[in-house]
Amino acid sequence: MPPLPPLNYDSPQALRAFLDGRGLGMRKRFGQNFLINPDARRQLLDALDVPPGERVWEIGSGLGAMTSPLLERGAAVTAFEIDRGFIPALGEFFGGNPAFTLVEGDVLKTWRTAPPGDYLFGNLPYTIGAGLLADFIDNNRFFKRMVVTVQKEVARRMAAKPCSKDYSSFSVLCASAYTVTPLRVLKGASFYPEPRVDSQGVRLDLRTDRDPGGYPLFFKPLLRCLFASRRKTVKNNLESFAASLAGAAVNRGELSGICAAALKDAGIASGERAERLGVDDFAALAGALEPALGQAGCSAGGGAHEGC
Repeated sequence: MPPLPPLNYDSPQALRAFLDGRGLGMRKRFGQNFLINPDARRQLLDALDVPPGERVWEIGSGLGAMTSPLLERGAAVTAFEIDRGFIPALGEFFGGNPAFTLVEGDVLKTWRTAPPGDYLFGNLPYTIGAGLLADFIDNNRFFKRMVVTVQKEVARRMAAKPCSKDYSSFSVLCASAYTVTPLRVLKGASFYPEPRVDSQGVRLDLRTDRDPGGYPLFFKPLLRCLFASRRKTVKNNLESFAASLAGAAVNRGELSGICAAALKDAGIASGERAERLGVDDFAALAGALEPALGQAGCSAGGGAHEGC
């Protein structure tokens, strides 16, 4: 194995000197912030707890502060990096290691054709964190375990429970596939450059009590629409959802009857609101709705993180 990179990842001065020496800079549009807190890095890696030889996707490798210890721990790392300035450095640092694979470009565009991975690790850019995780779940791309750092508000949404202020369609989407465990909060001083907001680590373990990819066809788009107007009842949002699928194929009176029957079959009161429902409630409602709308020639599409 080649020597590890001669960089002090704990030192903003050392990182700045390296960047300056290569004429590189930090790009705000990529949400780049190096995690310079060694204790935080160790704790996040411990939370991932990846066995030697397992395949890990690392999102946003930067200059390799987490890539290096992942390789040290025996993981096979597929690193995703968008910054063309950092890509040559990663190749120099780790290119001679057969356990290292570099995927260049925007991970939102490249992940579908990347080598397989069973674990995921990343200090996710604030601009894409929630969208990327939702994209994986929407497309049934699951990992045994993920450990990510995201904006603290996003972490709260990921772990939120029904009836809480942070509960959203994204909360349900995460809970449908993973057991979500919040980790430590990371203040701005843990990063270089120092962001103006706090971050938080989150561990997501793939659920083993159900098939994360086996939900009814309407499950994910139903989430999106039932949370679109939080002040409306489930019944009102459900009728809007059914109408958007049916179009002119079913009249409003028939749709109202279909929705009322689906709510009854799912055991959900018509005056209930989405923020009080759990994963099983949404799954039951989607399953009850699907036969009637399927017979009417309706189809579902879209992800739960998108607008209704």
